[in-house]
Amino acid sequence: MNNSQIINTALIVVGGALLIYTISVENVSPYFKIIGLIIIMLGLYRATNYWVATKDDHENENENKE
Repeated sequence: MNNSQIINTALIVVGGALLIYTISVENVSPYFKIIGLIIIMLGLYRATNYWVATKDDHENENENKE
């Protein structure tokens, strides 16, 4: 697994954990929910950019084998 994929996955998991925490605990500042959403969205943004950049890699591998 690539290092950027590990970072993207970690951002998504941390953001999700923060949101679950804010849902389960009473009297939590709404800023934690906002921060959790921002972290999740950052991880998803980075992941989709990585997927778009590497979507044609399997075609290059097939051409090299022939």
